[in-house]
Amino acid sequence: MPSTPVAVHHIDVSTSRLRTHVLTAGRADAPVLVLVHGNVSSARFFAPAMTVLGARCRCLAPDLRGFGRSEAVPVDARRGVRDFADDLYALLTESHLVPEGQRVHLLGWSLGGAVVLQYAIDHPGAVASIVLESPMSPYGFGGTRDPGGTPCWPDFAGSGGGTAHPDLVRRIAEGDRGRDDPTSPRQVLTALYVKPSFTFPVQLEDELVDAMLQTATGDDFYPGDALASPNWPGTAPGTRGVNNAISPRHCDVSGFAGIAGRPDVLWVHGDSDQIVSDASLVDLGYLGQLGAVPGWPGTDVYPPQPMVGQTRDVLDRYRAAGGRYEEHVLADCGHSPHLEKPAEFQALVAGFLPEAAAADRA
Repeated sequence: MPSTPVAVHHIDVSTSRLRTHVLTAGRADAPVLVLVHGNVSSARFFAPAMTVLGARCRCLAPDLRGFGRSEAVPVDARRGVRDFADDLYALLTESHLVPEGQRVHLLGWSLGGAVVLQYAIDHPGAVASIVLESPMSPYGFGGTRDPGGTPCWPDFAGSGGGTAHPDLVRRIAEGDRGRDDPTSPRQVLTALYVKPSFTFPVQLEDELVDAMLQTATGDDFYPGDALASPNWPGTAPGTRGVNNAISPRHCDVSGFAGIAGRPDVLWVHGDSDQIVSDASLVDLGYLGQLGAVPGWPGTDVYPPQPMVGQTRDVLDRYRAAGGRYEEHVLADCGHSPHLEKPAEFQALVAGFLPEAAAADRA
């Protein structure tokens, strides 16, 4: 088991859906903050932040199904991210981790951003506030062309399981801890999850690589199955696994704009994010524009996905419907503000939560 700070504890919780591994920190009687991680990662990525936020909150960070040390139950991509959101609901309602009837604060990073929005759509009365950290677009990952999430192709080609780099998948499955290849998990962590100029402490880097290597791989997990497509780039999403679950074919959480209850939202992202960006280095539309994927049909047919613009459009509609959100862009920061700019990120979250709690009580 990768080590964690002494203030962070490991527990396993069995529910009607699966066995979930959870990191915990903070007093049991404090407001509950649930931290939901991103793709090819685990709750371990939150452990440093939990040592600080645990002074104010009861922090709960589960490993999603197929990640970290949770049970590897297949992901039904036809449900979008609902498998993950339903797992989370079972964890919080069937265990004794949250007092009955208490509303929870949710923090979602990357993929976790879509999970917490889906949770709020399905259970609006159970959510006190939401922190979106570098969230993926509400319209899924890849294959859409405008702020409203219009697909580039009817079959959503260019998204889903076939878009993952096969060498990365292979290296995860083989437990590759090296740094000599750009598709190694370590290189993905240090050059893509964060701004490349950022340097991890050696022990933390090793432990985060170990956490990435705990990702279950294959058609039911990461990245999922794929279908051949006559449309560029030749691959369309299948129905199984995590990358299909976040394809716009199956994932659309833009309905958050109209939910009842309207918990306050804090949106935090870095100005140098290379994953969730309007110029994302893992978006095939942008890579095609750069010439990295042959045969790109051009901006009129397949432009880069405006990921940040799509999130802003949904949150602006949320505000117009009576909700509240604030946006903070951290300078010189990539996809992982909680790791790259910990003091700034923790201060933003700590400052937001009392205000959100006060608004929840009003």
